[in-house]
Amino acid sequence: MEQLLIIEDDKGLNQGLSKALKADNRQIISCQDLKTARDQLLCGEVSLVLLDINLPDGSGLDLLQEIKTNMPNIPVILLTANDTDMDIVNGLELGADDYITKPFSLSVLRARVNTQLRKKTIIHKNTPIHIDHFCFDFELMIFYVGDTKIELSKTEQKLLHLLIKNRGRTMPRNILVDRIWTDGAEYVDENALSVTMKRLRDKLGAQEYIKTVYGIGYSWVIKDE
Repeated sequence: MEQLLIIEDDKGLNQGLSKALKADNRQIISCQDLKTARDQLLCGEVSLVLLDINLPDGSGLDLLQEIKTNMPNIPVILLTANDTDMDIVNGLELGADDYITKPFSLSVLRARVNTQLRKKTIIHKNTPIHIDHFCFDFELMIFYVGDTKIELSKTEQKLLHLLIKNRGRTMPRNILVDRIWTDGAEYVDENALSVTMKRLRDKLGAQEYIKTVYGIGYSWVIKDE
């Protein structure tokens, strides 16, 4: 499922964008500040970011730089005012994939969003991830450790995907629980994550890769760095 992250502090515009970009097989997440947006990006499932430059707790250009440094494959479309040419230039130099100036046509915005998502799909469709002796193909749900094929449950696959997409960074326990158990359950036993993590480590033999950051969460460490 595609996940669009809209970061716009104007509540009315944010709601309008969310409604205009809603589609089947697409989840819309809206934020009105940088702090909330950074928390959402930690989840590692964002397909595209629609980013306002002027936000109440800082510049969207700072977040753009963070995204393109840590998650360069996520396309970012900037939302700008007509009189901010320098912001547009700076944004493009920082790696923005496109921009659109306010006021704008929602149909034009939809077209630009769909264009970026198509590009992302063509480039990254069915690209296995190779890390040392591991090979993970999340689209085909095929996982290897060396020459040995490993069977993972859907929950274990979700957990592994979040860790791999955010390798080198610590994923908080609450974020992992929220993203893995998305079946609408009102309560998830805190121990469920620990049990699933242990099973995943044991199946992959990844004790040296999946580290517990006590009191915070878990991380897939980047070796030799």
